[in-house]
Amino acid sequence: MNRRNLLASLASTTAIALLAGLSTAAAQAPSAAPRSKVVIQVSDGETAKWNLALNNARNIQADLGAANVDIEIVAYGPGIGMLKLDSPVANRVGEASADGVKILACENTMKGQKLARSDMLTGIGYVGAGVVEIMQRQQQGWSYLRP
Repeated sequence: MNRRNLLASLASTTAIALLAGLSTAAAQAPSAAPRSKVVIQVSDGETAKWNLALNNARNIQADLGAANVDIEIVAYGPGIGMLKLDSPVANRVGEASADGVKILACENTMKGQKLARSDMLTGIGYVGAGVVEIMQRQQQGWSYLRP
């Protein structure tokens, strides 16, 4: 084999080895899993339901990792009591919020019950209509839970 053919053969072999290495590396590289997203409805006035919603959020974060999931808890109707200053689950709501769970109060319900933001827990967010927030999240592909 002459020198020119030898160099061409060596270049081809090197290129094939490099491409095979890149393919193997690409196949072994972890693919970025899409973030999980869940919206949890709280529309009941029962403390047990509020605790169940908060437990669901905590368990989802524990299983998937808090950094891998977006969670919203939307309270409206009788469930708005969960977010009032005198709520029996106020400490748990604060813990969930501190752990990255977005807690949202329905302003339509607040108006209907003559509640002001000053009546509500600190650190929560607000949406105009809780049911619309849930609908929009579902349209965006979020999972839906109602404990």
